[in-house]
Amino acid sequence: MAGGSSAVYLFEDFNEQLNIPSHFLKRASSCPDKIALRYKIGNEYSGSLTWRDWMERVRRVALGLYRIGIRKGDHVGILSENRFEWTLADLGALSLGAVVVPVYATSSAEDIQYIFRHSGVRALFVSSREQLLKVAGLTDQMIANGLITFEPDDLTRTLSLKDLEKWGHDEELNRDGIYEACLRDVSSDDLATIVYTSGTTGRPKGVMLTHRNFIANCSGSRHYISLGENDVVVSFLPLAHIFERTAGYYFAAICGACIVYAESIRTVARDIAAVCPTVVFAVPRFFEKAQSRVEEKLRQVAPVVRRIYNWALNIGKTATSQTETTGKVSFWIFVAHGIAKSLLLRKIRCAFGGRIRFFVSGGAPLSSDLARFFHAAGLLILEGYGLTETSPVIAVNTLGAFRFGSVGRPIPNIRVRIAQDGEIITSGPCLMRGYYRDPEGTAASMKQGGFYTGDIGCLDSDGFLHVTDRKKDIIVTAGGKNVAPANIENRILSDNFFSQVLVVGDKRPYLCALIVPNRKAIMTLAETLNLSNLSYPELLRHPEIVSQVQKRIDQSLEGFASYERLKSFELLEQEFSLAKGELTPTLKMKRRVICEKYKDCIETLYRKTDLAWAELQEPQAPPACL
Repeated sequence: MAGGSSAVYLFEDFNEQLNIPSHFLKRASSCPDKIALRYKIGNEYSGSLTWRDWMERVRRVALGLYRIGIRKGDHVGILSENRFEWTLADLGALSLGAVVVPVYATSSAEDIQYIFRHSGVRALFVSSREQLLKVAGLTDQMIANGLITFEPDDLTRTLSLKDLEKWGHDEELNRDGIYEACLRDVSSDDLATIVYTSGTTGRPKGVMLTHRNFIANCSGSRHYISLGENDVVVSFLPLAHIFERTAGYYFAAICGACIVYAESIRTVARDIAAVCPTVVFAVPRFFEKAQSRVEEKLRQVAPVVRRIYNWALNIGKTATSQTETTGKVSFWIFVAHGIAKSLLLRKIRCAFGGRIRFFVSGGAPLSSDLARFFHAAGLLILEGYGLTETSPVIAVNTLGAFRFGSVGRPIPNIRVRIAQDGEIITSGPCLMRGYYRDPEGTAASMKQGGFYTGDIGCLDSDGFLHVTDRKKDIIVTAGGKNVAPANIENRILSDNFFSQVLVVGDKRPYLCALIVPNRKAIMTLAETLNLSNLSYPELLRHPEIVSQVQKRIDQSLEGFASYERLKSFELLEQEFSLAKGELTPTLKMKRRVICEKYKDCIETLYRKTDLAWAELQEPQAPPACL
């Protein structure tokens, strides 16, 4: 078992017969005075809750909900950013057997109202007045006093969380033992939540998950990921997303780790440096941004310092390569890497607080080159894989068995097989009950006891799972070639000159792409080419810049088949963003949305490229006879 972890939760303590709040109460009884949660007050991490305080407030929220009329089976919504109050609402509702319906705080008012109306919430926790504006008109379906705010607001007719807890305290005084009676009535097979998927391909679907689904997933993951009472986890991914909710909240807390809430996604780098976590759960975009910051700082130092750092990173990459190929590192590389880590690469570790045992990456594919970069610096990223429908973990790399480019081996209580067309099929106790009010969708994805993930992949000879693409995202060219765009995009993104890439070409004769370059890299290149007098839009259209970009893309795609290479591309000024509805909350591209928004741009790109491509396809006329 990895170092830095003690008094760990035993495998058998993940009892699938118990509901989720009961597991939290068991943990609280073993360490009531230990700090369970930390959060910011002002600019300092001075706020905290012990396990005893946390569970006492959960109890009061549960009884407050009971007083206003929430009962087992009722649906309770949460619309909030990450904060400790989110967990009070969640565990309080679950203690009554209510079904929690979380929604991303970044979602549009239209999506929020659709989800809450579709799910039929009877009460709703909202973080702030800004979020309240998004749910105007929903009160017609909710019970009296069913709109509860984390932040008191005298200007709106809402019940504050503070008052709800006071009502809960009064309820407990008047009805002794009511909380325990409600909790005993909650079965592990009862529905715990309806999680609406991110909607990369249309309207989100409501995934129904039980208490047992979550506990079984935590139990299976515990064999591979070791957390304990000495661990500190920073929470910054949306709690409305299944990855953070399961891994960074339920799993981390039940294992006894202290959870620290980042102020926001914008401050997470600063928060991590201040908190000094031991484990961080993140998405690939987090690591891409971190690598870009490292490389940007290297460009700013003196050439001699840059050469020394590059030497250190190259030594690290050599050590990583030897570990991959032979399982061990040669003596001199081992010594050199030790020196590099202690004298130079430690500064990269210090940027993450200096205590990181490992990272866990999920939510989207992680570039193997990116994983190798961090490993060279002495930081291991354990990539995992799963879906909302599998609550969520299917497979994950481990400290003792990891393979770059794979998502690890399936966890012990999950079974995985590959269909003839390459689709990954999984089964086990973590599978959802189905899609809420969508029997057709449920029947289409769950067949003969297995869930058809929609992902394409394979299992290697050592049992490691490799996910190559989404089945729905596979491009079929006009020539009948099947192309996995994610493979091409990830290879291009391994060069930090590029920020975002979307490959297009379905039913077209060849591939093109929409590319967002790294703005600082473009400006640096412009200085080298003496083009600094041009504006940024002008630079993106300048032939010399375009030529340099083409060279970098060609280098990235060396070894790819001719039909997998890009014939042309369009350089975009602005990144695809969450605010513009182009990314999911876990920062995956919404391909359909982007392709529709840039439809004219793509058509123009193909018209321009078609002329040049057609000329290359035409047989050349023989030279005229003299």
